[in-house]
Amino acid sequence: MFERGMTMRALTVLVLMGALLAAGCNTIEGVGKDVSSVGSTVAKTASDAKN
Repeated sequence: MFERGMTMRALTVLVLMGALLAAGCNTIEGVGKDVSSVGSTVAKTASDAKN
């Protein structure tokens, strides 16, 4: 199983990523645009990998 240090490190990274995401999109509309952009990127990558 994970060591306590690894778990705390992963939790810290997740919290920092959440803080950066919140700082990057100041509104709900901004969050929607960011999520949509990520979805489009994932779909394009999957399509490229398939071909």
